[in-house]
Amino acid sequence: MNATTMIIHGTRILTGVVFVLTGLNGFLNFMPMPEGPERAAAFLGALAQTGYFFPMLKVFELLAGVLLLCNRLVPLAATLLAPIVISIFAYHVFLAPGSMLILAGVLAVCEFIMAFGYRRYFAPLFVAKARVGESPVTAGRTTERSQAGAKA
Repeated sequence: MNATTMIIHGTRILTGVVFVLTGLNGFLNFMPMPEGPERAAAFLGALAQTGYFFPMLKVFELLAGVLLLCNRLVPLAATLLAPIVISIFAYHVFLAPGSMLILAGVLAVCEFIMAFGYRRYFAPLFVAKARVGESPVTAGRTTERSQAGAKA
């Protein structure tokens, strides 16, 4: 196993642990939430008032974290976590800057490293003109099967 692969697996495991712990904490409350500035508290309060947001968020964090730790469906888990990580980072940049900003930055870097490491699985998402019913792997290619069908 080369160094790049080890780094990617290390960030996958670190990210998985973080999100399993924060997901479980959403239901078991074993880690206290640090107090933040007034604007940050107002933002979190508004999200909590919906009644559904935090339970849904914690389910996604827990699910994605478990997938990362089990090394199963890693591109899906990274996709589920991407908007969460961006929101955490933006929250700490704009609403609650401080020491947690460094942790949010580390989390964002871990997400980027995972996306880079699994980039070939994300490549089909960037097809400029996708066609319905066509596999992204064979899009635009003429296969032997389709040539045989055209000759018949």
